Amino acid sequence: MAFWDLKLFREIAATGSMSRGAAHCGVSQSAASQHVQEVEKRLGVPLFDRTKRPLELTPAGKLYTDFCRDVLRREEELELALEALKGDLESTVRVASIYSIGLSEMSRLQGEFTARYPTARLHVEYMRPDRIYEAVRNDEADLGLVSYPESSREIAAIPWREEEMQIAAAPSHPLAARPVVYPADLQGMDYIGFDEDLSIRRELDRFLRARGVEVNLVMHFDNIQMIKEAVALGSGISILPARTMQAEIAQRRLVAVKLDAPGLARPVGIVHRRKKKLNGAAEAFLELITEAVPELRRR
Repeated sequence: MAFWDLKLFREIAATGSMSRGAAHCGVSQSAASQHVQEVEKRLGVPLFDRTKRPLELTPAGKLYTDFCRDVLRREEELELALEALKGDLESTVRVASIYSIGLSEMSRLQGEFTARYPTARLHVEYMRPDRIYEAVRNDEADLGLVSYPESSREIAAIPWREEEMQIAAAPSHPLAARPVVYPADLQGMDYIGFDEDLSIRRELDRFLRARGVEVNLVMHFDNIQMIKEAVALGSGISILPARTMQAEIAQRRLVAVKLDAPGLARPVGIVHRRKKKLNGAAEAFLELITEAVPELRRR
């Protein structure tokens, strides 16, 4: 049995969907369905309850999923051992990052990482937060860079930094000329927010609610880049991490105004799978991004 087959089944089980599992592995839905049928025929038992949506594993399916994970983790351990024989820093670190961190930080980090460790490789993918946790759990990424990091039974979270939140406005907006904006000033303003399923949306909604402020939500997006574009076009104001607006401020497309809200910040952290042995490249990258805050280093 090929390791790729095990990875395909693990993805289908993790997503509860033939189509999503197939997409994550770069194959067609029909190929994924055929693979599951072949495994079921070989084992002589059904592995999924196909009457449920999303698909649910049968007891036999849960056993087979555990088997797939165990074998793939052993494969990973083998690769790590082989990398150690070749020299740890000839390995690759796979990083999954939310878009706002990746676009503003990763070019600089990649340059510094390459300069320090020329034989190591850094592979970065940009994803939504929920997909990052999934990638780390499933060993598709060694490290994840997320906002509002959360630990769980499978995931360990390392705090990285706190990003001050400020008002984002187009230069022509009335608030843009203010030295400071108070929460009450936002009452009734056209506002561009985040999608409801994101942690940052829930935190900002809680902040506004606690101060009795109601804004007019005219648009919402799942990433900061789209929000910045809408603000720059004059569609409304938003509340964003100040450091994510630096490029647009330099281009004079946005203005960041201090918000009188002590303690309002976006926490950013690094997540990895518990009990996972990081290779040399991953350890080196982790050291690079945490060296400015030595009290947060894991080692």
